[in-house]
Amino acid sequence: MTLHGTLTRLGRTADIEVTALDGEQRTAKTDAVVTEEPLELRLSDGARTRTLAVTMRTPGNDFELAAGFAFNESILVDRDRLTGMTYCLDSDLDPAQQYNIVTIQCDANAFARSAVRLERHFTTNSSCGICGSAQLQSMRDLGMTPLEDDLRISATLLYSLPERMREQQRVFASTGGLHAAALFDENGECITVREDIGRHNAFDKLAGWGFLNGRLPLTRHVALVSGRASYEIVQKAVAERIPVLCSVSAPSSLAISVAREFNVTLVGFLRDDRANVYTGTERVRSPSH
Repeated sequence: MTLHGTLTRLGRTADIEVTALDGEQRTAKTDAVVTEEPLELRLSDGARTRTLAVTMRTPGNDFELAAGFAFNESILVDRDRLTGMTYCLDSDLDPAQQYNIVTIQCDANAFARSAVRLERHFTTNSSCGICGSAQLQSMRDLGMTPLEDDLRISATLLYSLPERMREQQRVFASTGGLHAAALFDENGECITVREDIGRHNAFDKLAGWGFLNGRLPLTRHVALVSGRASYEIVQKAVAERIPVLCSVSAPSSLAISVAREFNVTLVGFLRDDRANVYTGTERVRSPSH
């Protein structure tokens, strides 16, 4: 597998001159803001190339984002399908834009799978009135099955996770403008944290980290996201086989339905030693146990 490129050409933050207002006071100062740049993900089997998606992201861990997106969309089902990843180094492009295109190099089977998957995804999202049931059926059609394990996590351990994630959010600390996704083991040890302006991208970066490092599936792990728990986040957790998914905010109704269908423990409003457990309650022990 070949990975070519650098992550230093596009910074994750930028210094911007602002006018700070404080009552009647006006002060000129420099503020650090998070960088937002488009990233085009392409898939190539050597003979053909197609665009998978264009997303707005925070530069950094771009290859993880690309690999995680392809895995979570069931296009790259194992590492043997991936032969390399590169930035687009076409000399005709603006140098700044060369690092806004990542090409995932794969075998012909993965390329063919992408056409089927993207067609199904488009059809599902275009269905009016049956979106929820269609999304569930789409996941079943991809071979996703309910998680089965005997994992048990104490509520006290869950309460500690938001602070442990914040300790690793280096860019958020300087900008206040990023989502994060964190992965913990069953003992609450923080394994890795990824940040991005989009919470879905942050979760894809987690998957990409696991995919590229041979750590998938992520059984007996806990994931925490800084925003709300949407259907897409739960679907990614199912694909990665993460049994416990936590959010500091609310889940959607479809997220709850997916979590119930695939036996994911879904925890929302995890903050200040409080939480709501929406599904899979049996995995969460009370603080006294």
